[in-house]
Amino acid sequence: MSAVTCELCPRACVIPEGGAGDCRIRVNLGGKLRATTYGRPSAIHIDPMEKKPLYHFHPGAPVFSIATAGCNLHCLNCQNWQISQRGGEEMEQVYRADPPDLVKAAKEEGCKAIAYTYSDPIVFYEYVYDSGELAHREGMYNVFVTAGYINRKPLRRLCKVLDASNVDIKAFDDGFYRRVNGGTLQPVLDGLVTMREEGVWIEVTNLLIPTLNDDLAMIRKMARWVRDELGEGTPMHFSRFHPEYRMRNLPPTPGRTLDRARKEAMDAGLQFVYVGNVMGHEGGSTYCPRDGTLLIGRAGFWITENNLTADGRCPTCNEKIPGVWT
Repeated sequence: MSAVTCELCPRACVIPEGGAGDCRIRVNLGGKLRATTYGRPSAIHIDPMEKKPLYHFHPGAPVFSIATAGCNLHCLNCQNWQISQRGGEEMEQVYRADPPDLVKAAKEEGCKAIAYTYSDPIVFYEYVYDSGELAHREGMYNVFVTAGYINRKPLRRLCKVLDASNVDIKAFDDGFYRRVNGGTLQPVLDGLVTMREEGVWIEVTNLLIPTLNDDLAMIRKMARWVRDELGEGTPMHFSRFHPEYRMRNLPPTPGRTLDRARKEAMDAGLQFVYVGNVMGHEGGSTYCPRDGTLLIGRAGFWITENNLTADGRCPTCNEKIPGVWT
């Protein structure tokens, strides 16, 4: 049997018969690529939408969250490395849930949304697509949480079943991607533009790692790109780093670094800039960009108050707030 080239992501792995791609789970079986984790999630949880994080998409709604093993990036700071940096056969616990089972379970748990998350759902693409189609038929939403390292053609197809996505920009620097993540920056930016073009609700996350990607000039450049290419109403989340996996030598992100990043992004013209992984920070709440009214108060992942009108407007000045609220 001949080798097969995987066209899913920019790695373009050439996979021999019986071998797997760089993600560990896409295998050449008889000249055809198969995702060995199809219907075999390694994690199933019910989370609040804020945990994704998605702050402008059905806030507070419970979301049925799944992941399989595997990832097409190899981040030195990965917080889910026990899943993402393994193949399916290496997992101690695997559930059996084909797409109809998954949708049924989500409905039974009272969830109107399914999130493909934790590891990177790009590598279990077919499972996401088939589950997403069924979920849409049942009137449910599909949420994608990803690093966005995917080729444009398969992404456009996938967008047909996606309603919202949080995309992690690791750093606005290609060298950082190569050193820390084992990838490149441009495909991530291309993917974000593609999602915008296809009508997927987008929020962006940047995990700030001390000394590595917390340069204010880089943050300013990234914020301006988000403003210009995705829109000033695109929510931007700066998350606090905690030492994990192969990057335990660095301290957690100082609060002042997060504050400076938030100010830099707001000064660049972004209307909704959040701080994550810091309990009680004012940057976890949503404010009206016109008059500063508190719209959605949050403590961590939990909503403490919601003052938006039913159609997503500020109750004080009637400003329409970008998002999917109903």
